[in-house]
Amino acid sequence: MNSTESASLFNNLETLSTHDLLAGMNSVDQTVPQTVAKSLPQIEALVDATVACMQRGGRLFYIGAGTSGRLGVLDASECPPTFGVPQGMVIGIIAGGDTAIRQAVENAEDDAEQAWQDLQKHSINQNDMLVGIAASGRTPYVIGGLEQARSQGIATGCIVCNAGSLVAAAAEFPVEVVTGPEFVTGSTRLKAGTAQKLVLNMLTTATMIRLGKVKGNKMVDMQLSNYKLVDRGERMLMDELGIEQAEAATLLQKHGSVRAALAAHANQ
Repeated sequence: MNSTESASLFNNLETLSTHDLLAGMNSVDQTVPQTVAKSLPQIEALVDATVACMQRGGRLFYIGAGTSGRLGVLDASECPPTFGVPQGMVIGIIAGGDTAIRQAVENAEDDAEQAWQDLQKHSINQNDMLVGIAASGRTPYVIGGLEQARSQGIATGCIVCNAGSLVAAAAEFPVEVVTGPEFVTGSTRLKAGTAQKLVLNMLTTATMIRLGKVKGNKMVDMQLSNYKLVDRGERMLMDELGIEQAEAATLLQKHGSVRAALAAHANQ
């Protein structure tokens, strides 16, 4: 049996107090970062391969079902505002289509052919990286997509939460974070989902830093799409250039991004 399906180490949950439920969940959640740490060499290999793809103009694709698919869509959607990359540079695809982001689509994950059809709508090619996300490591939708992509010479990776899975076998750059039994037996939206989110954070953040989308420790290419982000951009300029808020605001409004404002100021 997959370890994510193993029986919880806790029992009679319905008899526990709210405090004991929360304390129990918190105690098992604390094991997740340590488990992710064991997979850092695999994550490093996946990041380096993704950077290589993107440096030659490729894109990063995610495929997954259920919670795993939703996490991929979330990570992809956050890259343009965070790093200023164009829409479509990181693409999240979920089994069952966008409807499945908000509600379950019956049997969508069991179709081994559909992922490749979904990917072809985006003209996936040999410059791209495809990462399959599947806590169980046995989702047919993900396995089929990875196998088809790999047969076409497309770089493939995965994020799974069981060892020795079919999904990992189908990927060139597997990341296996073996999270073990869930607090509620089989509920992989818990520890496994947390582990997947941590790895996705690492993958895109490290990749974007390697691609030059961060200066120092700041998101200099972020989209200035609301007051909070404009304020953050102004504070970045104030800290970096030692200027007052009014001058920072003028620079940012004139040049449209922190990076462009810094470059313009340096050339004065």
